[in-house]
Amino acid sequence: MVIFSLKSRLNWRARGAVLRAAKPALLAATLSAGAAHSDTQMEEMRVSGRSENMVGEARSASEGVIGQFDLALRPLLRPGDVLESIPGMIVTQHSGSGKSNQMFMRGFNLDHGTDFATWIDGMPLNMRSHGHGQGYTDINFLIPETVESLRFVKGPYHAELGDFSSAGGSFISTLTRAPQPQVKLGLGTNGYRRLLAMGGSRAGEVEVMAALEGQTYDGPWTDIDEDVDKTNGLLKVSRGDGERHWQLTAMYYDNRWNAADQIPARAVASGQVDERGSLDDTLGGASRRTSLSGQYRGGDAANGWQWSAYTIDYRMQLWSNFTYFLDDPVQGDQFEQRDERTIRGGSAQSHWTSGARQQALHRLGSELRYDDIDTVGLYRSRQRQRLGTVREDSVQEGSAALFYELNYQFDARWRGVVGLRADHYRFDVDADNAANGGQGSAQIVSPKGSLIYTLSASSEVYLSAGRGFHSNDARGTTIREEPLIGGPAPAVDPLVASRGAELGFKTVWLDGWHSAVALWSLELDSELLFVGDAGTTEASRPSRRHGLEVNNYWLLDEVWTLEMDLAWTEARFDDAAAEGKHIPGAIPFVATAALSADYPSGAFTSLRLRHFAGYPLSEDDRQRADGSTIASLAAGWRGARWSVQLDVLNLFDADDHDIDYYYASRLPGEPAAGIEDNHYKVFEPRQWRLYVGYSY
Repeated sequence: MVIFSLKSRLNWRARGAVLRAAKPALLAATLSAGAAHSDTQMEEMRVSGRSENMVGEARSASEGVIGQFDLALRPLLRPGDVLESIPGMIVTQHSGSGKSNQMFMRGFNLDHGTDFATWIDGMPLNMRSHGHGQGYTDINFLIPETVESLRFVKGPYHAELGDFSSAGGSFISTLTRAPQPQVKLGLGTNGYRRLLAMGGSRAGEVEVMAALEGQTYDGPWTDIDEDVDKTNGLLKVSRGDGERHWQLTAMYYDNRWNAADQIPARAVASGQVDERGSLDDTLGGASRRTSLSGQYRGGDAANGWQWSAYTIDYRMQLWSNFTYFLDDPVQGDQFEQRDERTIRGGSAQSHWTSGARQQALHRLGSELRYDDIDTVGLYRSRQRQRLGTVREDSVQEGSAALFYELNYQFDARWRGVVGLRADHYRFDVDADNAANGGQGSAQIVSPKGSLIYTLSASSEVYLSAGRGFHSNDARGTTIREEPLIGGPAPAVDPLVASRGAELGFKTVWLDGWHSAVALWSLELDSELLFVGDAGTTEASRPSRRHGLEVNNYWLLDEVWTLEMDLAWTEARFDDAAAEGKHIPGAIPFVATAALSADYPSGAFTSLRLRHFAGYPLSEDDRQRADGSTIASLAAGWRGARWSVQLDVLNLFDADDHDIDYYYASRLPGEPAAGIEDNHYKVFEPRQWRLYVGYSY
């Protein structure tokens, strides 16, 4: 059964023996992206998360697993913070809490997911040709208590990952069964209210698990109430034994919210607006997502297969205003973005062993995806009333992929992983301006591989390299005319390649200190990006990134754990252009730390600290964002029936910035060309959230 309660945490030394015994059956399963597993040992591994010794399974130094135990101790401001459990990942928000988060990792401003792929239960979350931005990844539909595990990889070294994976990717798996029925009520400052009901039952060999969540939130802003009104639902039916397993998962999400976007520093300095105020109080959005997915697998660690299929219905409306009165001095610059689509797809994978010693593990996989985008539009608006259309299109975008990976054990010390992936894309853009429509196709082949040397039963050295890519918005591949100002517009390359390499080391010191070190580099080709906020294209230059990551997780004793993750990055444009070589938004240093305790009596606590250093906002590095530091605390108690938890977010009431941008905007009375300025969103102030749960 799934180890869910904090009290059921395995003895810290006995746990290692259980997990090491499970390794032979885990090797093939580790290679299956987002696979569901039902045997007890496997679930114990996945829930234990960062305490797992992945020597003998990992293909690179920078991959790992986050379990439910890790997440249960983490105070969360928003669902997107689940991704911040990945070492080196920063998750922020520059708009309303219903919008996809802004993410940073390995010197990338990932925007809303452009170069980091995310999957849940076999379904891709990154949206192609999205109304707000390419790769848009919204996980606000995720119920954190239903997460069984989050497996992450970094770099383009893994054959199962294709689009949006230059920086890496994550695979979220939800629980196949609830530990026991429970109801949880959450109350907090700024009008925070949350109700979760979760449970399941078993009829013969069939498991049913369901969760329903409702949440409201007003926020701390001085000029608006966020008025978040969110509903999430999850229903999973599964059946399986040691040889075969199937599951069906239905998800539903509906959310409406108002937004306080980033504001210019000069408006705060002049007293025109409070630091937590808004210059346009009619911003916000609405989003709805409904999905049905299924997975079916069979076989064992030596020979097996897995099929998956999904369908997703998605709707989004978003109102934003970043420049105020720069483009339209009379009506203002508010704009509406709209996206309505259906996504269908699936995958098939098989694995088998060969050789006299079964030293070769083969994996062959295929993927299909089709985005039927009924409407993707950009409109001028005022107070959420549409004034005109910038562009409104329909897009059909399909892709097929085939990949093969060989994991070969040369001898007791050496093993190698070689992979090859081929992706093919076809797209058809039906644009409101016929000149910007058209059809096209593109393909890319991506070799990947690792060479691994085993120093001991708890230590390995990894040398990894590979090619990755991200797709560009299909509308950018067929564009010919600027939708706003007219004139010619350059078309983009449909697929943009990247190349990466990594030298790393994993070890377990003293039977309780898990450590990983990775020295990495990544190159991106010259590219053109379609900018959904403007409906046009924007050129970017070739770039290089390299860095060092040091991740540590200590099991200090049976009660206390300590985490400390450090990441240094240098990111530069390749060419020596006059505007400079610095990449705006590339954070050079990230540090996170946590001290947690889980007592046998049921009491628990966790203190977490996150810091990122100042980073360039302009290519000449003359404009920079200050660094920021935030701490949060969770403390509580869990018994057989009742549980209570208090989260104190932004524990020391820091007023650092969640995010910064530097660009030109115009306030009333300012020059027509506007003023270049720092635009930022401040941390939400200290707030508490109290959760009371009852299990029955």
